[in-house]
Amino acid sequence: MNELDAKASDAPEVNPAAQASMTATATPVPQNRAAALSATAALVALIGLCVAWEWWLAPLRPGGSALVLKAVPLLLALPGVWRQRLYTLQWASMLILLYFAEGIVRGWSDRGMSAGLGWLETVLSGIFFVCALAYVAPFKRAAKQAARESRTRAMQQAANQTE
Repeated sequence: MNELDAKASDAPEVNPAAQASMTATATPVPQNRAAALSATAALVALIGLCVAWEWWLAPLRPGGSALVLKAVPLLLALPGVWRQRLYTLQWASMLILLYFAEGIVRGWSDRGMSAGLGWLETVLSGIFFVCALAYVAPFKRAAKQAARESRTRAMQQAANQTE
């Protein structure tokens, strides 16, 4: 065994997933700024709609209702969405599905202005969902590609070591 083989065997093994994430961050990914800005605008509009709906426009009880608190989870997501953080956009895109479902239920079951506001909530949450996915998708594809390349390299290295 020569000196190079000894050094290579002493080197710690790198987890392929960790290597893929390192490669994914090093690979430039085209960012869809329009999708991120549209997601932010839809989120801000949805927060405004939730607050206005439950306080003034068509509350369940006259004078406002505690349902105005449904805007709080959206407010928690707003800073990360504003900064275009991938993790926040991912979990917010799952959270928004609750608002989408509420909008459909209230659009079908309520009457008058509340029904229209329900359909507006559905549209805004749908816009957010599509825009968030459009922004996140290239990063996910790049990470998958990097993981694939890392696995291929690891298999090639393992095959070379067995020879």
